[in-house]
Amino acid sequence: MFLPTTIEEVNKLGWDALDIILVSGDTYIDSSYNGSAVIGKWLVKHGFRVGIIAQPDIDSSEDITRLGSPELFWGVSAGCVDSMVANYTATKRRRRSDDFTPGGENNRRPDRAVIAYTNLIKRNFKDEKKPIVIGGIEASLRRTVHYDFWSNKLRKSVLFDAKADILSYGMGERSMLELALAMKREEEWRNIRGISYIAKKPRKGYELLPSYTECVESKDKFVEAFEKFYINCDPVTAKGLVQQQDTRYLIQNPPSLTPTQEEMDEIYGMDFEREVHPYYLKQGPVKAMETIRNSITTHRGCYGECNFCAIAVHQGRTISQRSEDSIVREAELITTGDKFKGYISDVGGPTANMYGIECPKKLKAGACKDRRCMYPQTCSAIRPNHSKQISLLKRLNKLEGVKKIFIASGIRYDLIMSDNKCGNLYLEELIKSHISGQMKVAPEHTEDKILSLMGKQGKGVLKSFKDKFYDINERMGKKQFLTYYLIAAHPGCGDKEMADLKKFASQELRLNPEQVQIFTPTPSTYSTLMYYTERDPFTGKKLFVEKDISRKEKQKNKLTAKEERGFGRTFLGRSNGSSKKSSESRDGNNSKRKSGKNTKHSKNAKLSTNNKNRSKKK
Repeated sequence: MFLPTTIEEVNKLGWDALDIILVSGDTYIDSSYNGSAVIGKWLVKHGFRVGIIAQPDIDSSEDITRLGSPELFWGVSAGCVDSMVANYTATKRRRRSDDFTPGGENNRRPDRAVIAYTNLIKRNFKDEKKPIVIGGIEASLRRTVHYDFWSNKLRKSVLFDAKADILSYGMGERSMLELALAMKREEEWRNIRGISYIAKKPRKGYELLPSYTECVESKDKFVEAFEKFYINCDPVTAKGLVQQQDTRYLIQNPPSLTPTQEEMDEIYGMDFEREVHPYYLKQGPVKAMETIRNSITTHRGCYGECNFCAIAVHQGRTISQRSEDSIVREAELITTGDKFKGYISDVGGPTANMYGIECPKKLKAGACKDRRCMYPQTCSAIRPNHSKQISLLKRLNKLEGVKKIFIASGIRYDLIMSDNKCGNLYLEELIKSHISGQMKVAPEHTEDKILSLMGKQGKGVLKSFKDKFYDINERMGKKQFLTYYLIAAHPGCGDKEMADLKKFASQELRLNPEQVQIFTPTPSTYSTLMYYTERDPFTGKKLFVEKDISRKEKQKNKLTAKEERGFGRTFLGRSNGSSKKSSESRDGNNSKRKSGKNTKHSKNAKLSTNNKNRSKKK
C-alpha cells in the first residue's frame, strides 16, 4: 500500500489519527530508493500509523495542515540530496530541473529545506506542539558545526538553526523506530543511538569537541573538531560527542549499529508499490522513476572513503548487505511489473563491487582509526573476492523474462585489480553481460598529488585496469569503451595539474574528457575541510585552493576543450598508443548523468555528496 497523503486516504485505512507525519523535499515515490518511504513503511510494519506530505508549499498552510497534527511526532527530511546541492550548481547557479519533482521543474524544494519545513510546521501548529525530528542526508551531514559553501561561513548544527527537537542521523530505521516506541510508551529516549539533541549541560563520559565560537575563531580548532567527529562515526568504536553551539550543547549519541543481513532483507523485502503516489503523479511525470523503477539495492555503506564523499559519514564504512535470495526475490517481483521490458537498470549500491567483500577484523572491532581500507592501496585484510557478486549476477541472468542486467552503480576498478582470485572473472562477466557499450569509472583525477588529496590510489592502477579492460574486449570481440568521471578545481588543483591531466587523458587514455565536474564543497567531507582551511589536514601543509568561480570554470574548460585529430570520441588502445578508434561516440553521456541515473542511492544515501548527480560515483 501507499502511505496516506490525504485525510480521505487515512480514513480508508480505518485510522482515526496519525502517529507520525513525514515531510519530504522529494515527491513521494513508494520505493526503497526513497528514504521517507522506507522509514514510513518500516514504522507501519511495526504498528504505527504514518502519513506523508511531500514537497509542501512553504508559503501556504494548505499542504502542511491537510493531515492534521500527529499523535507522536513530525519527521522532516530535505529529501535524498542536500537541498542546496539540489538547487545550485558548483558555480552557484540555480538548477532548472529536479528529477524528484513532478514535471521536472526545480520549483518545489526550498533552500535549506530542513529549516524551511520545520519553520512551516511551527507556524501552523502553534497550539499543537508535537516534537519535530529532522533526518535524512541534509540533517545528517549538518549535525555538528560545519562549513557551508553557499554562505561561505561556518554554521551551527542544523538542529539549532532549525529549532527542531531531535536529529536522527545516518540510516534511520533503528533510531526512528526506537524513538516512536519510546514516545508511545512515554519512556526516556535520550539514550537512543543514532540521534542528537539539545541540552543545557555537557553529558558526562562524552567527548567534548571545540565549540562553535572556537571553530569560528580558529581554523585549527575546526580541524580538531572535524577529525574527532569523523573518527567517531563507526558504530563499534564511536564515543558520544558534545559540542557547545551557543549557551547550550549539542549531544550526539554513538551511531546506530550496522544493520544485519536479516534486517536488510526485512527492510528491502517490504511491500513497495514501486511507483509515484497518484496524488503527486497527476502533477506530472517524475524522471527519477525511469531509473529506480527496475533497479535493485544490494547493500549500503562504502569503505572507499574518498575525501570528497560523505557516504562514510552517513551510511558508514561497513558494508551492510542483503542475502542473495532476497535480491533474487526482488528481481523476480520486478519482472512481473506492467512496465518491465526485460531490463534491470542497476544491481548495486554506493559502490557496486563492494557487495560480499568486507574486512572480518572491521566487523568485529570496528574500522581502523589509523588506516584506510582502500588508500594508499587496498588493505590485505579485506581479502578482495568478487565470487559472491559473480554468483549473484549469474543467478539473476537466468531469471525468466530478464534480457539484460546493467550495473549502473559506481565500480571501484582498484578493488577489481587487487582481487587476484576473481578480479579477472568479475571484469569478464561485466564486459560479457552487464554493460552496454561503455563502462563508467571514476578516477576523478590522474595526477598523484591530487589523487592523494582525494584519498584515491595512484594513476598506475588506472593504466593497468584500462589495459586489462581493452585486452578482454579484444579477446571477446567486443567494441566497448571506458568513460571517465573527473573533477576540476579540487583543493590543491591548479592550472598546471589540469594541464597535466589533459595531457594524460590525451596520451594515455586516448580521449578528450567530457564527464567533468567542478568540485562542490559539501558538508562533512575532508575535501571541504581542505577548501575552507586551505591546508592539508593530514600534513598541516598549506594548499592552493581555487575559489574564484570563473577560474574554476576555466579549469573545467581547459580539460574539456576539443582538440584536433578527432578528439571527442574515445580511442581504444593500450598505454603505448597503439590503438584503434572506437566506433561509438561518447556524445550524450552528460544528459544521462544529469537524468538521475547517479542519484538514486543518495537518499539511503547512495551518495557521494560532491554533486547531486554523482552520488554513486567513486
